[in-house]
Amino acid sequence: MRRVGTEHREHELLCVVVNYGLGSRVLNMAKKNGISGGTIALGRGTVSGRLAELLGLTDTRKEIVFMVADRLLGRNALKMFDDELQLYKPRHGIAFTMPLVAFLGTGNYAYDSKTREGGAGSMYRAVFVVVDKGRGEEVMDVARAAGAKGGTIINARGSSVHETRKFLNLEIEPEKEMVLILARQELADAIVVAVRDELKIHEPGKGIIFVQEVHEVHGVLED
Repeated sequence: MRRVGTEHREHELLCVVVNYGLGSRVLNMAKKNGISGGTIALGRGTVSGRLAELLGLTDTRKEIVFMVADRLLGRNALKMFDDELQLYKPRHGIAFTMPLVAFLGTGNYAYDSKTREGGAGSMYRAVFVVVDKGRGEEVMDVARAAGAKGGTIINARGSSVHETRKFLNLEIEPEKEMVLILARQELADAIVVAVRDELKIHEPGKGIIFVQEVHEVHGVLED
């Protein structure tokens, strides 16, 4: 990934897992730290313990917040999350970062599929595409035309400076779909370019794409 007309800046994927209802708070905190937006997916956590089992509380709803940020901003945000959400306490949530191979959709970025310097490289890539609800199948149609064998559509919601709307002075976070596609590196490159061009990801509010290295793969059928 490189930014047109400016020096290279390394970005990372931030993941924050919190109790249901706290995802919006995480996004608001991130905005205060300079991170423009993110995507919230629903999940389910497990709580162990005899008392929890007796009370039927072994399953708890969670929200997983995905954000892409400049590395320095991301690290500052992690410290903020830890302090304000008290992640150092049991069952208050977790937060972590992961490196990105490429990221498109926020700012003027050109796609560059080169492996990170100093990295061993990987044969596979995980391509994530976040779009408005109802466009996940469109993403998959474009991806299949580019050679993808399949993918997974995850229901989510998101908020960014381009997408948040207000109703009765309340911020409304639009529903989203997150599409996950696993493909070999050269095929992933073709998929990213095709989805970017067909869905105009470079335009504000059209979505984002981020790509991660995958180091071990099982269950993927090859031709």
